[in-house]
Amino acid sequence: MQTKLKTTQTDIAAYMRELGMRARKASRVMASANTGQKNAALAAIADALLESRASLLAANKQDMDAGRKSGLDAALLDRLELNDERIDGMAEGLRQVAALPDPIGEIEGMKYQPSGLQIGKMRVPLGVIGIIYESRPNVTADAAALCLKSGNAAILRGGSEALHSNQAIVSCVSSGLAKAGLPAEAVQVIETTDRAAVGELITMSEFVDVIVPRGGKGLIERVSEDARVPVIKHLHGVCHVYIDDKADFDKAVAVAINSKTQRYGTCNTMETLLVAEGIAKQILPVLAEQYAAAGVELRGCEKTCAIVDAAIAATDADWDEEYLAPILSIRVVADIDAAIDHIHAHSSGHTESIMSEDITRARRFIAEVDSSSVMINASTRFADGFEYGLGAEIGISTDKIHARGPVGLEGLTSQKYIVIGDGHIRG
Repeated sequence: MQTKLKTTQTDIAAYMRELGMRARKASRVMASANTGQKNAALAAIADALLESRASLLAANKQDMDAGRKSGLDAALLDRLELNDERIDGMAEGLRQVAALPDPIGEIEGMKYQPSGLQIGKMRVPLGVIGIIYESRPNVTADAAALCLKSGNAAILRGGSEALHSNQAIVSCVSSGLAKAGLPAEAVQVIETTDRAAVGELITMSEFVDVIVPRGGKGLIERVSEDARVPVIKHLHGVCHVYIDDKADFDKAVAVAINSKTQRYGTCNTMETLLVAEGIAKQILPVLAEQYAAAGVELRGCEKTCAIVDAAIAATDADWDEEYLAPILSIRVVADIDAAIDHIHAHSSGHTESIMSEDITRARRFIAEVDSSSVMINASTRFADGFEYGLGAEIGISTDKIHARGPVGLEGLTSQKYIVIGDGHIRG
């Protein structure tokens, strides 16, 4: 089991350094662990979660009671709560990750060079991954699973509101690792709620190889600004759907409605709808009626407001807003060029989709729009690791270096060159 470290306000740096040293040591063991060991650990952790159901629920009750007392709103309490179904879901998620192909050790591109050397690339773990997240205790199990399967060690910093729940889950993780003969320190949870611990975590470049922040824009901005360690992140999701005048009418309506209303509070939900002028008068009244039925407030440009009586005038700020709510901004644009220009000016680089039956325009869109996911005739809500066949994701990256888009197992790895010779020397 993981040894618990006592902390005070004055020894956060020493505490975090100790966690970092343990994680670095464990990461070397995890890098050489074989697939069978890692899968055995994941299965043992799943079993431990189910066997520890009562203690998990008791720990979560402590957090829920404290959350109610401190005035957490209903949405945060819902994300914080564990119940039988969610514990079953965590265990199932671990088993699903165990069933995924192991990327570590894959070798690709082996070729003989004129020198006679064989040169290729091998996939390897990143090392130690620091993950900072809020509210949801299930993220503790998900993050542990993905880091372990990809051969990494992890240092987890959940929200203070979920401290007892996260500690109980990591206790199960430690037990499962030990049963598989792997170091319990491969997954550690920061046991202090002092915010200074985050400051230490994101600057310990000698012990931590990458940081993954999962939470609100404020958290991610702070981490991005202060980190001395590479960060895999996206700040927000201002996602667009463009309905071209060569779109199939019924498909466009279905995708535009689904992209917005299937779920409001996610980063891959459409926040701005762009409609070609040639189809706007026909399609906007139909869409407005369905949005009204779903309770969506419409904020439109001048041309939109002239077509849709219920729309209110959009402000300049609306085009850059991630509402995460039943609110949608709509702009009528002249053509695909104007749509792409708008996206370049206002997109957060997350996900954009074009509705068009014109293959030339669709190809232009996916070539010229520079976001982590670009779609043709599909809802933005599909921008998700599970939907992309990754099995699960640890987050979504809108950066252009290393991982981009949904980050699954492969996104938690890197590649190194391997060179095979036979006494070769360079003349």
